[in-house]
Amino acid sequence: MAKVAMTMPFFRRGISLGGDGLKERVIYYEDELNDEFSTAVITPKKIDGKYVYCHGGLWKRITHFFWYRIVAMPLAFLYTKIKFHHRIVGAEKLKSVGRVGCFMYGNHTQIIGDPLIPNMINKSRDKYVIVHPNNVSIPVIGGITPSLGALPLPDGRAAGRNFTAAIEKRLSEGAAIVIYPEAHIWPYYTGIRPFTDASFYYPVKNGAPVFAFTNVYKKRRTSKHPKIVTYVDGPFKADESLSLPERRRRLRDEVYSAMRKRAALSDCEYVRYVKKGTELSPK
Repeated sequence: MAKVAMTMPFFRRGISLGGDGLKERVIYYEDELNDEFSTAVITPKKIDGKYVYCHGGLWKRITHFFWYRIVAMPLAFLYTKIKFHHRIVGAEKLKSVGRVGCFMYGNHTQIIGDPLIPNMINKSRDKYVIVHPNNVSIPVIGGITPSLGALPLPDGRAAGRNFTAAIEKRLSEGAAIVIYPEAHIWPYYTGIRPFTDASFYYPVKNGAPVFAFTNVYKKRRTSKHPKIVTYVDGPFKADESLSLPERRRRLRDEVYSAMRKRAALSDCEYVRYVKKGTELSPK
């Protein structure tokens, strides 16, 4: 089973757990691929072959509509607009593939914003986010997140088959599967961290179009908090003339390149990330 993105709800050093308030503005890291800034103590439930990814009953469809459309979408709009003066550039690109299911890859830099911002891109299309099992294990909230579109990473082959089947079902319904390939949240980070091509197994396997969405941080005149501008790029499609491993690598490289190009448009640094052992240069 290919290892894919995980969404973590809380952070470690330098971040207050009460809202998004920052205790300090410098975070030291060692490993861009694996460092994680989390203090949350959550015992994740085991996502085994008994876990149901797609419920077919009427009640589950109603709860999905209620939590996703009635609750989450308005809250997402209000939160992103009020806190970040959020703006999207290029959302119309998703319309180019019609109602075909697709994948969306984004940079992982917000606690609350990351689950919400994809929903502001092409609001008519349902979004399902691949997450760490922690996200469905939190008391109370963990019972709601599946109705909001959380697809937790599987444990074992049986769960892996169900996970893959769920992705294929949601794609057939015209939904977007959202993946954060950097895997770990770095709050307000303005670069793009290296990520593997593992999660690109899914669009290659399903022949699905891929989009990149990059959250860029911009200065605001009236607030110390930056605004977020989300740039959408794509569609990218796997080159069928290549071998399967080469398709994954090429697709990953195209998405990574597009995200790095957009991330360079950030013009402020709300949190500084400094590699341990290097000198902290003045701003």
